This record gives sequence, C-alpha cells and structure tokens, in this order.
Amino acid sequence: MRLPEHAPFADLESLLGGVNWPVMPEAGQALIRTLNNDDADIFAVCQIINKDPSLTANLLRMANSAMFGLSGTVDTLERAVNVVGMSLVRSRAMALCMARVCTFPVGMDRMMFWHYSLQCAQYAQWLAEHCAVDDQEAWLCGMMLRLGEITMAAVRPGCLLRIEAQPVAVAERWTRQRQVMGFTEGEITAELAQHWDFPAPLVRALRHSAQPLTSGDFSPLAGVLHLAARLADGGAITPQRIEQLPGLLMQVLKLDGQHLLDNPPVEDALDASFFG
Repeated sequence: MRLPEHAPFADLESLLGGVNWPVMPEAGQALIRTLNNDDADIFAVCQIINKDPSLTANLLRMANSAMFGLSGTVDTLERAVNVVGMSLVRSRAMALCMARVCTFPVGMDRMMFWHYSLQCAQYAQWLAEHCAVDDQEAWLCGMMLRLGEITMAAVRPGCLLRIEAQPVAVAERWTRQRQVMGFTEGEITAELAQHWDFPAPLVRALRHSAQPLTSGDFSPLAGVLHLAARLADGGAITPQRIEQLPGLLMQVLKLDGQHLLDNPPVEDALDASFFG
C-alpha cells in the first residue's frame, strides 16, 4: 500500500528502496581506502590524485585561493601536501569527488547548500581541534552531513518545502526531517557513506549526529558534528551562541565555552564555487 505523501517512512529500507546511490569517482574510492590504511603515505595519496587531471587541477586552484591560506604560488600537488599536510589535501580531494557526483533536485540551491556545508565543516574542524577528535575527519564529515537531504528530495519531491520553510531555528531542520521523512539527513548520509565504504567510525558518527548522546556507544565525532551543525545554522560565533550549545554534550566532549570564545575559528574563505 502506497504511503500518503505526508506520512513519514517507517524504516530506512522503505525510504531507500528505490534509491540509486551516486557512484564515487575512481580517485575518491581509492582515497577512501587510504582512510583504512595506516600505511598510506604522501606518495600514495598524491599518486591517486594525480591520476585524475581534473581533480588535480581543482585542488591546485583551491590551494592557490584564500581557502588554503598559503602564501606564494603552489604549482604542484606535492608542494601543497608538504605545506598543509596529507590529511587536509585528502579531505578536500574527497569532498571535490563527492561534489562531482551530486545531482541536486529542483528547488535546492546548490551554492547555498555547499556554503552551509563548508561552514559546518569549518566549525567541525575547529571544535575537533579542542577535543580528542581528528580534525580532518571532522571537516570531511561536516561537508558530508547534509548529503542525506539531497536523497530525501529525490525520494519525495516537494519535501523541502516543509523541511526548509523559513524561518528555520537552530537544529529545527532535524525535527522537520523526522516529521516529514521519519529520519534525519545524517542517518541517510550514513547509509551513503557505508555504500561508499567509509570507515565504520565515520559512518557511526554521521548516523548519530542529530542525537549523539542517545547512542549506546558514544561517538565524540558525532558530538562534534552536532555542535558544528548548530553553529552553522546560526551565523557568527558570539557568547550567546556558545552558551546555547547543549551543556551536557559540551561537558562530555570536555569543551569549555570560554576557551572556545578565546580561540575562535580561523575565518577561512568559504568559496562554494569549487563545489558548485
């Protein structure tokens, strides 16, 4: 029996039954495998990226923009890696690969989507630097978090009219997604990440990002993603916004609000055009 258009799905299987996941480019697949390989080094990562001329060109263009914040011209991928590190270049490369295969439905603003995702990624990296979480995994998952909403719109055209109706209060999007679809964007993104063979800890973090403290096996990365998404919903960092973050989650992550205010995130240029 067909569900009424307004009824949320009872389970992920019924929601995702007809979904054709986007195919990750070959370079992206290889880079994901390096996340599970402790022996992956600079040479291996550069070799993977250099096999994709378009990806290499976009990364070098990014490296010479305000996004990397480098002084001087970066003319080779190897130099970019030597200056900013393998993990940063790898995470940016994987994000570019994901953006390449994303198909946006009618009604979803591609540039606004990526600008929000960049903000979320930036806040996730900043928060991770102040607790026991890998900052580049946090950045990458922050970029991925809202991919699930693209799938929602593909499965149920028109759902965005309810989910994104303005104004949207901080964290209200998750509530609306549950009301309309039965699940949050992070839960659906987790299924995509699992399909792409991302490491299990990253999949778990995405799955529990909306309610990180309800998981029996707490993921600090999920907690960071939760806070980052809340901050991305609101705008500039202010004492009031830090005070409004969930206190218990801040305690569990051992994050001190005043310390965060004293050490604000570096305001990287958020150029969504690289992904749009």
